[in-house]
Amino acid sequence: MTQQQPTQQQRPISLDAIADPNGVFAIVAMDQRNTLRRMFASVGREDATEAEFRGIKVEVASALAPIASGFLLDPSYGVPAVTEAGALPADRGLLVAAEPADRGNWNGEPRAHRIPEQNAAWVRGLGGHAVKFLVQLRPDRPHPAGTPDLVADVLNVVREVVEDCRAQGVPSVVENIVYRLPGEDELTEAHREDMVVEAARLLAETGADLLKLEYPGSAKGCRRVADAVRGPWAVLSAGVAFDEFQHVLRVACDDGGVSGFIAGRSIWKESVGLTGPARTEFLTTVATARLAELVAAVDGRARPWKEAVAA
Repeated sequence: MTQQQPTQQQRPISLDAIADPNGVFAIVAMDQRNTLRRMFASVGREDATEAEFRGIKVEVASALAPIASGFLLDPSYGVPAVTEAGALPADRGLLVAAEPADRGNWNGEPRAHRIPEQNAAWVRGLGGHAVKFLVQLRPDRPHPAGTPDLVADVLNVVREVVEDCRAQGVPSVVENIVYRLPGEDELTEAHREDMVVEAARLLAETGADLLKLEYPGSAKGCRRVADAVRGPWAVLSAGVAFDEFQHVLRVACDDGGVSGFIAGRSIWKESVGLTGPARTEFLTTVATARLAELVAAVDGRARPWKEAVAA
């Protein structure tokens, strides 16, 4: 298939647009939709409105964007609300979550698909500098005869995303979350590490510009990811406690050559249970301090993304 070449108005956007001046990612994730709804429900707010979803995204962006290298937002609530409020500084990068809000499944397992209209050109139109696409790839998932190959599904969708992004000159950021198979007990640490590493290897082969990956569980696991990926990757927080994420981020930098972080709930999750001045105070003190600590943790420690590409 012949790829469409970017026009003069579609000049390629580099990953520099979402990185700091040193080529390191310090990105705040606020793209949660269904997860955010569950977070409100967990604090007794099952009746939270869409206006409240938009409002908290604006408050988080207003407090944290000035410190971050970029911000990850969803197109349903985050992008329109934050754009309208002018909460994202002009010199900060914008990643837009392009995966469907309601992902499909097959017999209880996640099944990847994309909405063709939510493509790289669409992200550009929203003012985005990069496409973020979430998948759930379980590399050792069995493929009995007569059933869909869910691993192939994921890889085919990611290849479509990457090809589309290249044609439009927009960076592709692919996120993966390993899941448990139906009826499966909690994965052992060794098994989870193997799955994170193998998924990273398969996704790296699609040519994605940046991978957003779970912490593989150990320094050894980080070294395995670095060997499997070669190119740049960023570690996600998965909502773990802030102190834990701060620790794994340092390990990922030192042993995995990670190029930074894309973290959300570990920084701002307590704000969901607050309102008014209490929320503002939390975001401008605790959350801001957390983000500053993460930025300091990767300063001089993370591997600039261009070095990872060159390697």
